[in-house]
Amino acid sequence: MGSQRRVGLLYPTPDSGEDDFLDLAGRLDPALDLEVVYIPWPDDIDDLATLTIEQVTDALRRLGSAAHLERVLPSALGGRSMDAVAFAVTSSSFLDGPDGVGEQVRTLRRVTGCPATSTTAAFQQAIRHLSLRRVALASVYHPELSEHFVDRVRETGAEVIHRVDASAGSDRELAAWPPDRIVDLVRRSAHPGAQMMLLPETALHASRLTAELERAAGCPVLTATQVTLWAATELVDAPAIASDAGPLFASA
Repeated sequence: MGSQRRVGLLYPTPDSGEDDFLDLAGRLDPALDLEVVYIPWPDDIDDLATLTIEQVTDALRRLGSAAHLERVLPSALGGRSMDAVAFAVTSSSFLDGPDGVGEQVRTLRRVTGCPATSTTAAFQQAIRHLSLRRVALASVYHPELSEHFVDRVRETGAEVIHRVDASAGSDRELAAWPPDRIVDLVRRSAHPGAQMMLLPETALHASRLTAELERAAGCPVLTATQVTLWAATELVDAPAIASDAGPLFASA
């Protein structure tokens, strides 16, 4: 165990879905040594559910900005040494145009001094790795936010051929979604022409729902939890497998 590589999961809201990551990390073979590192929201942000879509977009953009990460990450890490870090906030990693994903990852590397990824970067990496061309999207976001994610998917050469936007209020709300609500969103987002379904939200508790989600989608499903942890294992050169964890962990 002493040689196990440690990954820091950069996560903004305590008790809003990080246990889903820890659950899957523990089921991987070999298990991933995952440590949650909480990063605070900007000081004036409390509950996203009380904000307009314009205010939500601004809050998410500031959470993932270089200035904010430079300010809060050193104290959040508290001197802890990580072999890699993963910024697990999908919507804060897809808002800043075609260059924003890479710029944010470079900021994370510079501030933490170790390899880094984000959930959006991980989705792009997974889409390319699996050579996907046609995907469906089960989006919990407002349509204005979803459009940014669709753009990031398009940059990989894939096309979103069908999507549903749930317009959920906040990460706290999403963390409380019961399994049947997650499955229903995927079912409504299904399309017979899709090679795969994307479910890009890090607050959802979906790590134990893979089989149900795939039945509802009619195809394999990539969740935010799966892609983030898979990209992290790639960063630390620790490929892993797991049953009922989607196509990325089907073989090492």
